[in-house]
Amino acid sequence: MISWSDFEKVDIRVGTILEVHDFPTARKPSFQLTIDFGELGIKKSSAQITALYEKEKLAGKQVIAVVNFPVKQIANFFSECLVLGVYNENNDVVLLQPSLQVKNGCKIG
Repeated sequence: MISWSDFEKVDIRVGTILEVHDFPTARKPSFQLTIDFGELGIKKSSAQITALYEKEKLAGKQVIAVVNFPVKQIANFFSECLVLGVYNENNDVVLLQPSLQVKNGCKIG
């Protein structure tokens, strides 16, 4: 069990995907995402979501991400946040998204 103060350390926010690019040098099939988090700015993320999502349809979608992890280098790319999803029965990632449009940067809690 974790405490409430442990949970509060994780900064989870809503952002809108601005750009999506293929990531051919990643070990597992992935996209490179550019995400607008409002006042927190623009962040990049590598996301293993190619099984269920077409890159042409991702721009404009809101996603949920952890924004206070340290930057992680993946191949030649620097991932600045962790986009969250649920692993389905095939171990493919289903993105977590708000059910209604909200302002970029809103905090999850």
